[in-house]
Amino acid sequence: MPQGIRTKKYGLEPKMYINLALREWIQKEWFWFLIPVGVIVVNVILNVTNVYPNWWIYLVGVLGAAAFGLFRAMQFTATTQVEQNKPMFEKFVYEFDNRQIFVWKNREKKEGGQLPWNMIQSVKKEKDAYLFILGKYQYVHIPFAIFNSEHDIKMFETLLSRKELLK
Repeated sequence: MPQGIRTKKYGLEPKMYINLALREWIQKEWFWFLIPVGVIVVNVILNVTNVYPNWWIYLVGVLGAAAFGLFRAMQFTATTQVEQNKPMFEKFVYEFDNRQIFVWKNREKKEGGQLPWNMIQSVKKEKDAYLFILGKYQYVHIPFAIFNSEHDIKMFETLLSRKELLK
């Protein structure tokens, strides 16, 4: 690939980031919701055997789980507002080649940077995009729509396969 694969200008929307982060959080840490479920099951047993009949533990278990989920959602929302994370939501033109990924804010003025392939932990192919996972809750979202042609998408997928990143 002499020039590489160039995309149209695209920026990750904060709402999309929040959805991606919440989805990853639920996939990786779903087992924490077993604690309130366990408390409720123990309470059901205690109620049925008349050892300690009460109703408030049901409410505390459900509200505690909901509050924890809401807290994490607020954390991801706050991440989109932090000044140091603003570059994650700016619009860029991506150029992919065998050596690295060029991220151009303004290609004519040579404003941009490079992202080496070894910074990418994995790539997930979704129904409408590629999701580059750089670290915990750090993503580069590349929708199919920003590629200039179907041929570019096929070349890009071949490149990802050669780099052994595509899941």
